[in-house]
Amino acid sequence: MTVIVASDLDRTLIYSTAALGLTMPDPVAPRLLCVEVHESKPLSYMTETAAGLLAELSADPGAVFVPTTTRTRKQYQRIRFPGRPAKYAICANGGQLLVDGIPDRDWRRQVAARLAAESVPLEEMHAHLMSVTDPAWLRKARVAEDLFAYLVVERALVPAEWIKTLAEWSEARGWTVSLQGRKIYAVPRPLTKSAAMHEVARRTEATSTLAAGDSLLDADLLLAADTAWRPGHGELADAGWTAPHVTTLAQAGVLAGEEIVRAFTREVARLGTPAA
Repeated sequence: MTVIVASDLDRTLIYSTAALGLTMPDPVAPRLLCVEVHESKPLSYMTETAAGLLAELSADPGAVFVPTTTRTRKQYQRIRFPGRPAKYAICANGGQLLVDGIPDRDWRRQVAARLAAESVPLEEMHAHLMSVTDPAWLRKARVAEDLFAYLVVERALVPAEWIKTLAEWSEARGWTVSLQGRKIYAVPRPLTKSAAMHEVARRTEATSTLAAGDSLLDADLLLAADTAWRPGHGELADAGWTAPHVTTLAQAGVLAGEEIVRAFTREVARLGTPAA
C-alpha cells in the first residue's frame, strides 16, 4: 500500500503570523514551531503538535508526503519541515515537479506542451494584467518560473468589480484568477496541482491519494484526490465550496493545519489496516 499525501502549504499546513488565527486566551495558545525563515526573520509556523505528527507521517513507509504549492522553487526551499525530507514536491501550481529537490525536465516539457495548446501565452496575460492594474493599489508585480503572474496589492483598495472583470477576461483565454490574502494570481488553467499529483501517484504506484487546501487554486487538487479536507478559512470556505469526499473543517488558522495533519495520519493508518 502506498498513499499519496498532497497538501497545499500556505494557510493550509503552514501559517504566517498574520494568518495564525490565535483567537484563544494567551495562556492556552498552542506552542508554535517556526518552519520558514526569510531575510533572517521567522516567517511561517506550525503548531508543535502538527510538526510532530508530520514527522511521524513522513517516516511511515506507506505514506508519500508531497508538499504542493503555488510557490516558486526558491520560495519552497526556504521551508524546513520536521521529519524526513520529501522525495517529491510540487511547486509553481504544478508547473515544477521536484524529485529529491531537482526539477524534473520531462515533466516541465509536458507542462509546456499543454500550456501552448490550451491557453494564451504568459506574455499576453502579463501585458493585459499590467495595462489594467491601478498603481494606487499595486505594490509588486511578479512572473513566477516563466509560468504564471501575480500581483501584491493593498487588498482593501482593490475594487471587487475589477477582480470580477479580470477573471472573466482571463477565463475566456484559458487562465484562472485567484485572490489569496494580498496576492492576486493569474494562472493558466492547464497548470494544475492535480496533474502533478497524478504523476507522482503514477511513479510511486500509489493506491490512494489524500489532499488538503484552502484556495480556489486547490479545488482541482481536492477534487482529484480520493479523500480531502479544507480548513474553515480561505477562498473555498468563503465561497462555501465543498464536494462529497471533501471534509469541511470547523477549525480556522493554525489549528486547522494541525487538524489536517491529524486527519492525514488517521486516514493513512486506516488504509494500512488489513481488512478483517
